[in-house]
Amino acid sequence: MKNRTVKVGRNDPCPCGSGLKYKKCCLGGSKSGSEDLTALYAKKYRIRLKQAEDIQGIREAGRLVIDTLDLVESEIKPGITTDEINTLVHDYTIKHGAIPAPLNYRGFPKSVCVSVNEVICHGIPGERVLKDGDIVNVDVTSILNGYYADANKTFFAGTPGSNARKIVQVAKKCLDLGKSMVKPGNTIGDIGWAIQTHAESKGCSVVREFVGHGVGFDFHEPPQVPHFGRRGEGIRLVPGMVFTIEPMINLGKKELVVLSDKWTAVTKDRSLSAQFEQTLVVTDHGCEILTPYET
Repeated sequence: MKNRTVKVGRNDPCPCGSGLKYKKCCLGGSKSGSEDLTALYAKKYRIRLKQAEDIQGIREAGRLVIDTLDLVESEIKPGITTDEINTLVHDYTIKHGAIPAPLNYRGFPKSVCVSVNEVICHGIPGERVLKDGDIVNVDVTSILNGYYADANKTFFAGTPGSNARKIVQVAKKCLDLGKSMVKPGNTIGDIGWAIQTHAESKGCSVVREFVGHGVGFDFHEPPQVPHFGRRGEGIRLVPGMVFTIEPMINLGKKELVVLSDKWTAVTKDRSLSAQFEQTLVVTDHGCEILTPYET
């Protein structure tokens, strides 16, 4: 497998994220004026840039993830239990030759996370019955031919109230704005800044404890991708980076509590929380969504 070698101009921002021009930072000693970003990012950040064949593998896993979410969406309704959602996801994943990544991951006992209303993330499927007006987030990660892809959506069970509609709409928009910041030369801080600015402008809050992450070769890889931050700060984005953006947006305050099962995170004030997630790759001119769906 060949390394990704990208030409970096002398006056371009240094890809190491220092904020300096390349010629005044990491260029030193380079005779060609080119920087092997694969080696640089692996050494400095432990980020493994993906090559074309890797991206295709993640893309195929991503298609299965979206097909799985489409199946779940067709079955979401008042009266279904969260464990029945788990069964749908598990059986569909296995049927298509893949592995549900959450199952037994660090002791997680199910094949999917199902988070209802005030549950922010990592809800364990069980006997909870969905009621009319509930919002339910279903977070699917599949391993197909050794590659991981990760996405989630928040669905309505029955007819949502005004608060449910608001938080779901804000969370969708936050994901869209975060994705719009992904292009070479921008930083991870730009993504968080866009999300935080919008959420707070709508009177909502952004969860701090859980963030986006690298994905593809493993379930969770560097870098971490916070959904809050400042423009221009953090690691500079370069082609071949694959990661998730998955803002968790609360209708009330940002604080959370993890329940006694050591997985389920709920809003401390028990306000509604919604989330949307996609896996993407930084391209030469922007990004490609590897788990594509309409938001």
